[in-house]
Amino acid sequence: MIKSAFNRLALAGSVALLALGIAAPAAAEDLVIENVTLVDGTGQPKQAGMTVGVKDGRFTVIAPTASAPKMSGRKIDGTGKYLMPGMMDVHIHLRGGRGDGIDRNAGLTALASYLYSGVTTVYDAGNNASFILGLRADEHAGRILSPRILATGNLITYPGSHGSGMAIEVDSWPQAKEKLDKHIAEQKPDIVKLTYDEHGWGSRPMISLLPKELMQEIILYYNQHGIRTTVHTSSELRATEAIFAGVDSLAHPVIQGPISKEFALLMGAKKVPMATTLTIGEGYSRLVEHPEFLDQPLYRASLSASEIAELRTKTAPEWKARSWTWWMKLMTPIAQQNMKEIHDAGGVIAVATDQSIGPAVHREMELLQAAGIPAADIVEIATLNGARHIGREKDLGSVEPGKIADAVLLSADPTADINNAKAIVLVMKDGVLVDEDKLPLAGGKQALRRAQR
Repeated sequence: MIKSAFNRLALAGSVALLALGIAAPAAAEDLVIENVTLVDGTGQPKQAGMTVGVKDGRFTVIAPTASAPKMSGRKIDGTGKYLMPGMMDVHIHLRGGRGDGIDRNAGLTALASYLYSGVTTVYDAGNNASFILGLRADEHAGRILSPRILATGNLITYPGSHGSGMAIEVDSWPQAKEKLDKHIAEQKPDIVKLTYDEHGWGSRPMISLLPKELMQEIILYYNQHGIRTTVHTSSELRATEAIFAGVDSLAHPVIQGPISKEFALLMGAKKVPMATTLTIGEGYSRLVEHPEFLDQPLYRASLSASEIAELRTKTAPEWKARSWTWWMKLMTPIAQQNMKEIHDAGGVIAVATDQSIGPAVHREMELLQAAGIPAADIVEIATLNGARHIGREKDLGSVEPGKIADAVLLSADPTADINNAKAIVLVMKDGVLVDEDKLPLAGGKQALRRAQR
């Protein structure tokens, strides 16, 4: 029922179809949100007293309420509220498909946590191909409650290089074409991810590196088939080489050390989008030193009680003993500063977590704000810049006429403090209000009820 979207109820129960991970497709209805303050995601200042119309799953009229034409459809009173585009996470690895065996339910609960957190689009940057592509097909057909799923399926790399366990390995050209053709035909990747990182930094050993010339051929080949590419790098050198090899986006920030002024200017000039992925490294020490974050409502809804208990009692001690935890704590502030310098130079950075849970998107935005990036800019970084990263800025990422109606209604101003993006009243995807009674949240009946806003 739509009413629950306004009240932000957590999971009240399950039905037989949802137990199987299946949901009947919901039809978009005509909607009119009136007297709302619009934060449209384009970077322009917020606009008070606006009316936003939705028809056939897309935004139509966007105008001051005082002069907006009369429109049919369900009326939503936006007085005292803020409308922003649906958020995006442009680098996840959905749980349930990695490790031993396939756990579809784990994937469904993770996807539900994204919608519950206001995230309406995700890009899976490497996974068990049959698992993630099956869920992508179900999402596209409206059979599951999920954010929009884009995926690479298998990623592409050199034998023995980073991510080789879930990758198609290629070592020469043009011999690689046969494998790439099969990948294109069978998996239909939305964006192909390559890895270009020899490691040998922090507490990691040296590993094989994809040859630069081979990487360039692979990027060109996918682009000639109309498919974008992204690449895993961690240093300024490798990121620069990937950019001039023709890659369409970068899957991570520079984290091996401070960037040069020249690299920030390069990013501003080339406009190659860079995913932020700060949370994945910061998350280790955060759990060890500040496990109380697990008490936040978004986490309580998105994780089961047993998962939270295991994180506190088992995972935290394990991570405390790892040198990687403390190396990442040291380097995350450097990556944060690198993000700010690229942003200040006019570069395109996009919110990404490298994780598998909706609340991590909000943590990612908190870290960007802590780095000194204004909250108003972070709204664009989490929305339209995400669309730029995945090559969908023409139809996603902002509240503009003709674009797909993905949006989040908030009870507080996200441009004043990005933490206000958690003050969710309702979530809309494809012009449909998300019915949270039906979300298979891992928190289940123990999930905290949203505060009435």
